Amino acid sequence: MSPTDVPEGAIRRVGLPDGSTRWTVRRDGADHLLEDGLADLLALPRAEARARLEAADHPLEPGSRVLAPVDRQEVWASGVTYARSRDERMAESTEASVYDRVYAAERPELFFKAPAWRVVAPGDAIGVRADSGWDVPEPELALVFDAAGELFGYVAGNDVSSRSIEGENPLYLPQAKVYEAACALGPAIVPAWAVDGPFPIRLEIERDGAAVFRGDTTTADLTRSAEDLGAWLFAAMPFPDGVVLLTGTGIVPDESFSLTAGDVVRVAIEGVGVLENPVRAVGRDLRGGTGRMER
Repeated sequence: MSPTDVPEGAIRRVGLPDGSTRWTVRRDGADHLLEDGLADLLALPRAEARARLEAADHPLEPGSRVLAPVDRQEVWASGVTYARSRDERMAESTEASVYDRVYAAERPELFFKAPAWRVVAPGDAIGVRADSGWDVPEPELALVFDAAGELFGYVAGNDVSSRSIEGENPLYLPQAKVYEAACALGPAIVPAWAVDGPFPIRLEIERDGAAVFRGDTTTADLTRSAEDLGAWLFAAMPFPDGVVLLTGTGIVPDESFSLTAGDVVRVAIEGVGVLENPVRAVGRDLRGGTGRMER
């Protein structure tokens, strides 16, 4: 797939030339405008939401811009769901055992990642912190759940992270994970009834026009199911507008690699979509140093 490919049945959020925002569904090779927003669809029983998508019959006019595929949803994330992620987080951390324990535990690691308004759209820049010296993209399959906790669809995601900050102390995880431009989603949500997993995932990073990293994984290696992760997320928290849950990464560049401003990150999930973003620096260094922390 390329960044311009849109799977059949996929829904996207677009900005129209008049400044308004609408949702569309891909049917018969064309995008059709929806009357509902994503929050409206996710408040419905899944069968009714599907019927509304299949009834859309108003073609989208040219000139729209693809936006991040969320409107009022929170984005959450799960961690240590792949053996590769567990091993790398143990290697970077001063408290390695916590990652080994959560990998095998009944209760998963779940954390808040971003409100909808902070999610980066395809083509816009993701961020690396000015006070971090070791930063990586985390290519992930994201799950979209409706208000009842039923799996509605899938979308490609990038959980950008500071390995240096989290490695210094696990309690710094919110600062390593939650900051400006640290979460990208897109380009489209593919309904769960339109595609079957497991999903191959590929990460490519370009610098100055040349590939500097490539990696592959598959969601077949996830240690937790979508149903299990969703059940834990909804166990003590309602999501009346639905919610997006990143499922963790199985691709982690080694210690010699760090993202830098100007890089281009491409997350490709077969059957779901290709999410591509350039990289910029965000924030400031309060430590009075060079703006980059030592690993």
